[in-house]
Amino acid sequence: MGDVQFSNIYENLIAGKDKLALVGLGYVGMPIAVEFAKHVKVIGFNHNERRIQQYKSGIDPTNEVGNEVISKTTVDFTSDEKRLSEARFIIVAVPTLVKDDNNPDLEPVENASRIVGRNMVPGTIVVYESTVYPGVTEDICIPILEKESGLKCGEDFKIGYSPERINPGDRVHTLTNIRKIVSGMDEESAAVIKKVYDIVIKAGTFPVSNIKTAEAVKVVENSQRDINIAFMNEIAMICDRMGIDTDEVLAGMNTKWNALGFKPGLVGGHCIGVDPYYLTNVAEKLGYHSQIILNGRKVNDSMGAFVADAAIKQMIEAGKAPKNAKVYIFGITFKENCPDTRNSKVNDIIKRLKEYDIVPLVTDPWADPEIAKHEYGVDLIPFEEVKDADCIIVAVGHKEFRDLPIYMVKNLFRDVPDDEKVFLDVKSLYRVDELKASGMRYWRL
Repeated sequence: MGDVQFSNIYENLIAGKDKLALVGLGYVGMPIAVEFAKHVKVIGFNHNERRIQQYKSGIDPTNEVGNEVISKTTVDFTSDEKRLSEARFIIVAVPTLVKDDNNPDLEPVENASRIVGRNMVPGTIVVYESTVYPGVTEDICIPILEKESGLKCGEDFKIGYSPERINPGDRVHTLTNIRKIVSGMDEESAAVIKKVYDIVIKAGTFPVSNIKTAEAVKVVENSQRDINIAFMNEIAMICDRMGIDTDEVLAGMNTKWNALGFKPGLVGGHCIGVDPYYLTNVAEKLGYHSQIILNGRKVNDSMGAFVADAAIKQMIEAGKAPKNAKVYIFGITFKENCPDTRNSKVNDIIKRLKEYDIVPLVTDPWADPEIAKHEYGVDLIPFEEVKDADCIIVAVGHKEFRDLPIYMVKNLFRDVPDDEKVFLDVKSLYRVDELKASGMRYWRL
């Protein structure tokens, strides 16, 4: 099949002769599909029939683009994988995870490759956006695509890699405003992939010389962020032992021009809490044992337990028996103002409290109750049911919690002396002077 053409893909997409397809319609894939659909014909594939029906009904469970946009988009949503044969440019945007032993879980990418392979036609370019360690696209995905399709990579189809950089819940740094790393297996595929992404990326694309480099960019940028936050978390633990306020220390530090502005916190989600393990995994295979990255992960993975232990300590100092205490946690998503609960480290707080026979009550106005129950076994309660608390842990900085005046927080506790009301402000939503004036026993990360 030496006469297969790739160079005309861009022109045919623009002319409406060819289609683009998205495999995976979650927090990453769906916004890409919607954006491309403003310019070209798009097929949006997801094997989850419930998710497809939600999109077809004009419901955006991710809240990334909103119901109004979903209801008006021209994306052809489907759970029929055979429809992928209609596309000549296929983007794979399925999630990547780590297993319990922190080794990469490539099953979603491998399954997506099988689906694409058995439905791919000659002359197709496949671009992976899923986060993987350097080498996965070429060493693992290509053989699957070739086996399932019976086609030869480089002759009948070509591949590329363009790491997703979407920040769930972020209304400023959106898909079109973030510069896009692009790469292809050769000059021809790289040129086509760049032109196609340039259709929607206003900030422009940044081509790199090969796929492995593009794969490395993603895991390195998130590992850097993870390490910076780990340092801040260590500072928070040191400040806690010294009895000084971390936020005040950092506010002072940030008056210097070259301070980086990172803050301590629970590091979860589908990127920062996962990607460093992909980088260290490939390093191990090459005989290098990480000195910094894994230690950063260790610190960040310990923060949920650290917060829970602080709650126990504060309750004991307030004269309460933690086992009998009514403890509420505000928030279970991995970040504020976003319904994404994947790899939420709030679950680590919950697990640690359960070790003390405390089953906390959790409320979150953003999270999907069904997903919270399925992922973490947590039955979310409406905020209106929060009352007679002994301890409140604000774990996520949703705007609903930020907008809650301190006097209203106090009213959620039992009718006991103020210094017996234990309040943990993990995200430093309140000023120290406010907390002091409230009379409550407070603790901040």
